Amino acid sequence: MIRNRDALLDGAQAPALAELALDCVEAGIRAADPERATRERVRLEGGQLTVGGDTYDLAEYDRILVLGGGKAAAGVARGLEATLGDRLSGGVVGVPSDADTSGLDRAEAVTAGHPTPTEGSVTAGQRVLAAARDADARTLVLTVVTGGGSACLAAPAGDLALADLRDVTEALLAAGADIDETNAVRKHLSALKGGHLARVAAPATVVGLLVSDVVGDDPAVVGSGPTAPDRTTYGDALDVLYRYAIDPPAVRAHLEAGARGDHPETPDAEDGAFDRVTNHVLAGARTALDAARDRAAAAGYDPLVLSSRVRGEAQEAALTGVAVAEEALATGDPVDPPAVVLSGGETTVTVRGDGTGGPNGEYALRVALEFGGTDAPVALACVDTDGRDGSAEAAGALVDPGTIEDPAAARDALARSDSHGHLGDRGALVRTGATGTNVNDLRVLVVGRDG
Repeated sequence: MIRNRDALLDGAQAPALAELALDCVEAGIRAADPERATRERVRLEGGQLTVGGDTYDLAEYDRILVLGGGKAAAGVARGLEATLGDRLSGGVVGVPSDADTSGLDRAEAVTAGHPTPTEGSVTAGQRVLAAARDADARTLVLTVVTGGGSACLAAPAGDLALADLRDVTEALLAAGADIDETNAVRKHLSALKGGHLARVAAPATVVGLLVSDVVGDDPAVVGSGPTAPDRTTYGDALDVLYRYAIDPPAVRAHLEAGARGDHPETPDAEDGAFDRVTNHVLAGARTALDAARDRAAAAGYDPLVLSSRVRGEAQEAALTGVAVAEEALATGDPVDPPAVVLSGGETTVTVRGDGTGGPNGEYALRVALEFGGTDAPVALACVDTDGRDGSAEAAGALVDPGTIEDPAAARDALARSDSHGHLGDRGALVRTGATGTNVNDLRVLVVGRDG
């Protein structure tokens, strides 16, 4: 999975620690593989389909469809085809251009744009909606919702155009809007997001199958919640635009019309659209962390999971990781080395320059700086589980106290948001290619015995 493993280990100060860090990363990403997770969580015995704690009698349905989209959608669909075989009637999933669609015979994969939606995203969204409208009370709709689904399934509402969705999303991101604020807007600009897909598919039975890339695994947030109740309103969406002084005319006009009651509000938890809807998280950050923890324990290291919900500025989060490792080496708290300190979540970067980087690159570079020039027995592997960290092609980095030779140059790289540029020159970037999943960041800090 890690394409440049040998080169990374050749450059490591403590190859044994570095190798375990990479082993834990690979174990985490494999566990979050959507096809594997689907086969484990979706089971067919006789005519009974079991998903999590819910069971569906297939004799009650004339058709079974798979509909959805996102980075992991192809893998989930492949797992469903393997489980259901010819019981699956067909379906449509919108996937990025680098998705592995091999083995899909019944579900059609439509190439869509990511991270920016394209006309292919509109096509995928429209076809998913058309199939949902055709569903009836004897249809079982297996709805695949994964990270990247917001971009891969674009269905502009009313008279809005794809450009309107793209422009307002880019403006919100540039302004620093968080995921909840961004979702409040885009849910009210879509015919599919914010529970609309569930409303369109009613009275079919809808089973949401989620691969979560959001902190907390909230179904209303993953892929902008097409099968989940929406807690926000048109008024909330307008407030976000006003807060960030964003004023795209077509978008504002659509939201104002909705606030007046000219467009139907997104369905909330009391809406009858959800009477026959359940949502199940097949894999998330905790899936990867648990697998990495098991791998560390098997190697004889004491694993400590700090949290699956780390967020905030990557550099600041990195200092917490450093502090935990330093305390462990000095006092044996909160874990006695040899140990592996694990965390997941979604850190962010405030872009200050025109370099190449991402949250995991910044986290890793800051850790390397803090330990640089010491003989501390530590190694950190820090990656985005989808294989692409921020604006970079690499997944993240592997660092240790020997990674940084020029601290001033490393600090300058951080100031210019060029973590991957600097780490690339040091041969420290972890390259996996597209992994076909996304459960956000996975950080593995191996702490050996001092001395």
